[in-house]
Amino acid sequence: MNSVIEKEKKLSLALTKLKNLNLTNPDLQNNVEILSQKKNQLEIEKKELEDKYKLLKEDFNNLTIRLEEMKNKEKLEQKKQIEFSEKIDELNQETDTLLEEIDKWQT
Repeated sequence: MNSVIEKEKKLSLALTKLKNLNLTNPDLQNNVEILSQKKNQLEIEKKELEDKYKLLKEDFNNLTIRLEEMKNKEKLEQKKQIEFSEKIDELNQETDTLLEEIDKWQT
């Protein structure tokens, strides 16, 4: 009977110690907090990179449009140059024809 009472006291003491036992691990809590801070920092960096990417994409699109406009201008200028050269050639031919006619009249 004495041993049952002693076992009961030991069991009661063990239960009291288990109830008072702190199951939280401070290192684990600290690691979770550090990971949370890193996660927040990475989210901030991700947002910044996404914003920069968006700006770069807009710049790229604007530059592409400007380049296309410049190409179109260049084509137009080339076309004008060709037309101008053709007009010069026509004028030269007309001048040659007129000179020939003048020569005919002089003789």
